[in-house]
Amino acid sequence: MGMVKEFREFAVKGNVVDMAVGIIIGAAFGTIVQSLVADIIMPPIGLLLGNVDFSSLFIVLREGAAAGPYATPALAKAAGAVTLNYGLFINTVISFVIVAFAVFMMIRTINRLKREQPAPAAAPTTKDCPFCFTAVPIKAVRCPHCTSELKG
Repeated sequence: MGMVKEFREFAVKGNVVDMAVGIIIGAAFGTIVQSLVADIIMPPIGLLLGNVDFSSLFIVLREGAAAGPYATPALAKAAGAVTLNYGLFINTVISFVIVAFAVFMMIRTINRLKREQPAPAAAPTTKDCPFCFTAVPIKAVRCPHCTSELKG
């Protein structure tokens, strides 16, 4: 029974819950970025390059049971062909760059906010002697320079 209690305490700690929320949001963000790349960024790039769909770019390394040519990597795979799917790789690299840039911007913003917070002011450790204006420790009752008695 002790292990169940220990696991429950571990699972409900703030940092574990925060990490779980981060992973869930990260997965959702990854899905959004994949859609951004596949549905928004790559179609215009493909159009500029002559109606090329990057996700359908591949090289057949070995023919499958049914002879090619194959229209898509999925059809080639269904036929048992071995393919090198460099178009899907290009899409994945672009997705990675977008995610990496988004994380970089988030960390940059967080670091900027941390730097902008002023450090708490340290309590003074000295005071000026009202007679000779020499800096003396705050707890001093007599000035070490002019020997005047300092009032609280």
